[in-house]
Amino acid sequence: QVQLVESGGGLVQPGGSLRLSCAVSGIIININAMGWYRQAPGKDRELVATTTSAGNTNYADSVKGRFAISRDNAKKTVYLQLNSLKPEDTAVYYCHASIRTSFVGGARDYWGQGTQVTVSS
Repeated sequence: QVQLVESGGGLVQPGGSLRLSCAVSGIIININAMGWYRQAPGKDRELVATTTSAGNTNYADSVKGRFAISRDNAKKTVYLQLNSLKPEDTAVYYCHASIRTSFVGGARDYWGQGTQVTVSS
């Protein structure tokens, strides 16, 4: 059974930093894209950043220059470094991964349970 386990959320003051981690557990064939999404109260879930297995990255305009996504394929882990945090970054952050678990069929989407990031003075 594949699980994505997130860690690293918390309360931070504006201008501060956090680092989120998401580790994949279970028996898998390979992991394709991995990424982070967030959902603020009363809003839809939105893309924050994604990375391919080759290391190519994509960011939402609102976080470019402040957040950095990276992955360690050997550890089956994706990270999100959040710098220069703003109150509007407050949300539940969800990890996503496209994972193939069988030689029959394609990859499917998996989600973490979410980790709360609160930016407040």
